[in-house]
Parts: sequence; structure tokens; C-alpha cells
Amino acid sequence: MTLEEGRRVRLAEDLGIGEAVAGELGAVVGFLSLGAGLEGTVERVTELPENEEVREYQRLKGLFDDYGHTMPAASREQLEAQIALLEPEWAAYRERGSGVTARVRWDNGFVLDGADQDILTPL
Repeated sequence: MTLEEGRRVRLAEDLGIGEAVAGELGAVVGFLSLGAGLEGTVERVTELPENEEVREYQRLKGLFDDYGHTMPAASREQLEAQIALLEPEWAAYRERGSGVTARVRWDNGFVLDGADQDILTPL
């Protein structure tokens, strides 16, 4: 789904927000949960930027895929080593998911910022 400002969405799954803490002792006084099916309006869409390491991995991997077979062995091995060093960043980036978050104003008045687009369904 492509999120757009002003689009109506529904929360696809229950979402636990966190614990409310009160007093000096930090006693837990509650937990906020938004239930699946809650509807609201997208106020803002934010695409998380790729970091420098991810862009460099994509550049080097593309270079290797396109021209690796024509490179001298030493150059190819050096490029493979550089790609291997960046693979953990690439894996973490892919694990994070879509990289698109939204600020949604729910019909009950709550506002959820930084909601991953995967938990929202269009109306």
C-alpha cells in the first residue's frame, strides 16, 4: 500500500503502546493498547533514509553484478571483501522493512507517530 496524506486507514492489528508510570517509585499504573480496526487519517508520511553504508553496498553490489566477471581476480576479490564488510548493514536495513512510517490521527483523538505502514490498511 502506498500511504498518502489525508488517506483514511484502519489499524490492522492490536498495538501496545507502553506503560504509564507514576510516582517516585515508578509504579506502573496502566498500559495503553490501540485495538485492531481503529480508523483514522494519515497526517504525514515519512520515508526513512538509507544510510551511507546501505547506499555504498547497493553501489558496490551493482558494480560486482554487472562487471565482476570482467575484473581481474585481485580486483574482484577486493570488491567481494568490501561487499562482505557492508552486508550486516544491508541485512539490518532489509530487516527493518519498508522504511515508510506515518503519523495517524485516530478517530478517538489519539495520534500515533512513526507507525510502520505494514500495520495500516487502506479504507
